[in-house]
Amino acid sequence: MHKKVSNIILINVTGRDQPGLTSSITTIMANYGLEILDIGQSVIHDTLTWGILVRLPDQTSGHGASAAVANRMLKDLLFHFHESDLQFSYQPVSEEDYEHWVSEQGRNRYILTLLSRNVTAEQIARVSGITAAHGLNIDHIARLSGRRSLHNDNKRDKKNSRRSSCLEFSVRGTAPDQEKLRADFLNLTADLDADVAFQEDSIYRRNRRLVVFDMDSTLIEAEVIDLLAEAAGVGEQVAMITERAMQGELDFNDSFRERLAMLRGLDESVLADIARQLPLTEGVETLIRTLRSLGYRTAILSGGFTYFACYLQEKLGIDYIHANELDMVDGKVTGLVKGDVVNGERKATLLKQIAAEEGISLNQVIAVGDGANDLPMLSVAGLGIAFRAKPMVKQSARQSISTLGLDSILYLLGFSEKDLESLNVPD
Repeated sequence: MHKKVSNIILINVTGRDQPGLTSSITTIMANYGLEILDIGQSVIHDTLTWGILVRLPDQTSGHGASAAVANRMLKDLLFHFHESDLQFSYQPVSEEDYEHWVSEQGRNRYILTLLSRNVTAEQIARVSGITAAHGLNIDHIARLSGRRSLHNDNKRDKKNSRRSSCLEFSVRGTAPDQEKLRADFLNLTADLDADVAFQEDSIYRRNRRLVVFDMDSTLIEAEVIDLLAEAAGVGEQVAMITERAMQGELDFNDSFRERLAMLRGLDESVLADIARQLPLTEGVETLIRTLRSLGYRTAILSGGFTYFACYLQEKLGIDYIHANELDMVDGKVTGLVKGDVVNGERKATLLKQIAAEEGISLNQVIAVGDGANDLPMLSVAGLGIAFRAKPMVKQSARQSISTLGLDSILYLLGFSEKDLESLNVPD
């Protein structure tokens, strides 16, 4: 009995990239009537890695491809690769193995994003080790950040001191314990000065339409109420309460009213001085400009004050703001707030309200915040991101960024630096 010859062949090619390689290789294959079952190519530093899965047409009435035909095709390719100074390998693939591989495409797929100032081999080794330990397989790795000049690094200029690096891994499989997987990634980020985002590869990932932000310690690198308290001479007392409230140790409403009462008598002119000096968070201007150019809607949902939210709205071009309104009488802070306090529950309600007004699914909403009072809105948004957040917030949120600036959120949406440069967004 003749052994059945596989008519499916996996061919791999490596070598110096050259114009026209794909055309010349597939032309040879076309002469043999090959069907392309899969194809992939990548180029790193002008070195090509090219793979193609082909099927030869049946030559013996359904009993597999002729070994002679396969050999002639491979000899033609081998001669061509030798002339082009390319390395070449091939292996037959059984129909059973191929069908098993096809059946795998329906399995859960995820996107793992590695964010760092400088990606290291240790980071990749640890990340890939965790995925393997949880039964997940990495199918593809792509660099989203741009190429970096060694000379610019040596100069240590300001731009490169805040450089960002990002790798995106396409992962498939089913982790038996998603919470343990997320905890492992979170522990890794603390060890390696990197962030790892792990999210489902769904249709919504690159189809978000609304981004809502906390203000204090998110859009700006300060807690405004602490700045006001310093001006009022009660900085230490208020800062201590603020920290405990953001850690989730105190009721937000009660602690907010307690801190606000200490500001009684503060002159309104102080607010303008503080607003002009608000320190913007790294990457915020780039992020907002880019989101606007892509048609996203943006909002500030803050437990801070409308005075400063309005200032940022005008400066950055934010669409919606919701915050607490300071009560003023005769140009002085009364220590009270007008209307209801914007707490965590109120933020989540406002997020849903804006999404409904815009006709946007909650799956298309991104929420970004750092404190315990942000957790409700982070949990209802399709993508909730704890940004440079308190430990308990990082542990509770689905995604966390602590290493890079706010503009690194664009990497989580799948945008590469090349994509963003093509937008030509003005400064």
